[in-house]
Amino acid sequence: MQKVTTFLWYDDGAEDAAALYVSLLPDSRILSVDRMGGDGGTVLLVRFVLAGVEYQAMNAGPQFPFTEAASIMVLCDDQAEVDRLWDALIADGGAPSQCGWLTDRWGLSWQITPKRLMELQRDPDPGRAHRANEAMLTMAKIDISALEAAADAG
Repeated sequence: MQKVTTFLWYDDGAEDAAALYVSLLPDSRILSVDRMGGDGGTVLLVRFVLAGVEYQAMNAGPQFPFTEAASIMVLCDDQAEVDRLWDALIADGGAPSQCGWLTDRWGLSWQITPKRLMELQRDPDPGRAHRANEAMLTMAKIDISALEAAADAG
């Protein structure tokens, strides 16, 4: 077990959420599912690994819903990965937000961020960096080709 682990509080659905998340990223898996009252009981705690990082998810009721103040950021290699993750995470009740952020159907916020965005924001030419960033601010899901076109428009 990691010394520091992100702990996620779900109203309900922690096991389903973890199953979806681990299906989307390599080096991901469910470690354990603890149930109240043994094997047939209600899921209490799910331990899982996403891309090599351990998380815990607990079904604990609606007292503390997720907010955008905390999110899981995934750096994507290309547009295909952005599209695949975006579509899977907003399916069945999730919602797009702005600038590569979305909320999944359980209310957890994600940042689906192409590495190319980070490269453009750090471009040594401040004009290119500014134009790419301004383009990003108009997007929900990040479009890499549109970012590059904006950066090159100056």
